[in-house]
Amino acid sequence: MKLISWNVNGLRACVGKGFLDFFNEVNADIFCIQETKLQEGQIDLELEGYHQYWNYAEKKGYSGTAVFTKVEPMSVSYGIDIEEHDNEGRVITLEYDEFYLVNVYTPNSQRELARLDYRMKWEDEFKSYLKKLEDKKPVILCGDLNVAHKEIDLKNPSTNRKNAGFTDEEREKMTALIKSGFVDTFRHFYPDKEDAYTWWSYMRQARDRNVGWRIDYFIVSETLLDNVKSAAIHSDVMGSDHCPVELII
Repeated sequence: MKLISWNVNGLRACVGKGFLDFFNEVNADIFCIQETKLQEGQIDLELEGYHQYWNYAEKKGYSGTAVFTKVEPMSVSYGIDIEEHDNEGRVITLEYDEFYLVNVYTPNSQRELARLDYRMKWEDEFKSYLKKLEDKKPVILCGDLNVAHKEIDLKNPSTNRKNAGFTDEEREKMTALIKSGFVDTFRHFYPDKEDAYTWWSYMRQARDRNVGWRIDYFIVSETLLDNVKSAAIHSDVMGSDHCPVELII
């Protein structure tokens, strides 16, 4: 089974930049996207053979997630059952026979860390949500987690130490998630691989120079690790400031 996750940073714009070409070429069984930035009825995607599930933010042109899947899930839920977190369209959970798939767009701590306190609360409550799911069956988590976990996961760690996405607090929450029984699949296969990024600023030709961050992940329950065959980053795919990531199970 092939799974893809991609922060499209505005689906309508991404469609105009070749989204469907990649979607059709990659032929994923499950395709997750984040930051759709649209409301219901603002796009009509004809994806033959796929079931579509959308979670829209209440705020227009903001956040939002979607999952397109060939395999119809047993059930689908939206959000994490906490009202404070569930108005931004950030989470979709699909239940399958042998696992839960959770597609997430983690809140950004923003400039000057204006939303760091909220982010810390989100991290604790989202982790609790994942662990409750895991009590029933293993979890595959994918999406834009808005954190570069280790120094190897961004080009300039020293100058970004106190910036959103690389604060000690955010990184510690990621470490806590991993230690609670999850595996970062890309690092499982490539523990020492440098210059492997999934997001690049639009400023200063960052992508051309590969000055990036790895903030998009597939993370799985440890009990699923024997089923994981490969993990990949499609850094050559354009259309967003992020690139797609892949998991084969």
